[in-house]
Amino acid sequence: MVFGKNKEENLIFTSLSPNTEKEDIKLAKNLILRPSSWKWGENVVKLEDDFRKYLNVNYSFSFNSGRSSLIAILDALDVREGDEILVQGFTCSSVVVPIIKLGAVPVFVDIDKTLNLDPEDLKRKITTNSKVVIVQHTFGYPAQIDKILEIVGDNKLFLIEDCAHSLGSKYKGRFCGTFGDAAFFSFGRDKIISSVFGGMAVTNKLSIAEEIKRFQEGLPLPSTFWIIQQLLHPLFANKIVLPLYYYSGLGRLFLVFLQKIKILSKAVHKKEKRGILPSYFPKRLPNALAVLALKQLKKINRLNSHRKKIVAIYEKGLDCFEMPLVKRGKKREVVFLRYPILVSDSDYLLRLARKEKIFLNDGWRKSPIVPPDTKIEKLGYKLGSCKRAEDIAEKVLNLPTHINISSKEAKRLVSFFKEYGDKRD
Repeated sequence: MVFGKNKEENLIFTSLSPNTEKEDIKLAKNLILRPSSWKWGENVVKLEDDFRKYLNVNYSFSFNSGRSSLIAILDALDVREGDEILVQGFTCSSVVVPIIKLGAVPVFVDIDKTLNLDPEDLKRKITTNSKVVIVQHTFGYPAQIDKILEIVGDNKLFLIEDCAHSLGSKYKGRFCGTFGDAAFFSFGRDKIISSVFGGMAVTNKLSIAEEIKRFQEGLPLPSTFWIIQQLLHPLFANKIVLPLYYYSGLGRLFLVFLQKIKILSKAVHKKEKRGILPSYFPKRLPNALAVLALKQLKKINRLNSHRKKIVAIYEKGLDCFEMPLVKRGKKREVVFLRYPILVSDSDYLLRLARKEKIFLNDGWRKSPIVPPDTKIEKLGYKLGSCKRAEDIAEKVLNLPTHINISSKEAKRLVSFFKEYGDKRD
């Protein structure tokens, strides 16, 4: 099936393996033809070494996802049943489910104006059962890390940085992920770098590193079938699914079909939306996915420079909208995974955008725990406990910044929102 070049250039997507370039697709195809390299190989160790050097940390350990990395860190910190883990509202179920898996209790903290954990609400929600704070650098924007570190220190808590969105972002010249006791990163299909699934746990503390290493070595590799699913994703998503989105929802229907017959995996399993961890987590990172991640890590500076260029177009063209992360100052060097704006009727704008072949529904909206169809009560969330997070979730729309969004397409998005969006009062 062949689709016209002009049509492909006019399609705008936020998710579905957006980072993949032609060389990444070719690499995935070649790996499919080399089954001997799927599970074992030297690339896992090389990825860990290169990642450690990039961040300038002492220790790094790879896993098959960010949530597997988080489980390893929580285990290393001796998190046990009944321990309270403080985590912000406006987060993903894949962060909350590992807490529940270990029998710990998630305590949800509201967010500040930067969509990150609010230090003042954090103070209010610490109890004698609190053990760990997880600080999320939302969409790549560094949280108020100085204040949070002070609160954590005063209360003798551990601090974990959730850097799933923020690989490459810096605060006061230091990379996000280098401030807490440990941090985890995601190489999911729509992250800063992507291997469809994959993650990394990092720390500068030997005692924690030894425990994470012990945990990692005790894990099996994912199944061969699971690995094939991930290698197929860049090919099917970019060569078949995305082009079909030109034809009245065929792309979405075909994607659901491929996931139903298990040719492709889902980014978030339906079990996770109900507080249950799927059996393929936690696992070690297979060699084939390490190859994909290494390819992306080698070009991270170019990928992130492109993101900054696209964000500059949004900020210049959409200054009439409420953009909560536009004020950064000298402390923060931000690499935006996506760029959020706030609107009064996000559902209406998404429907209108789809008619223009613009697909912006990335799942980070409509709920304080995403995806939006998550059963938040199953994850221990009580409505009203994080009012700002709930309000932001209703209003937010996230604009793509990835390498396959050109300056021309970014300007097209600016024009769309200027014409149809509801501007700030």
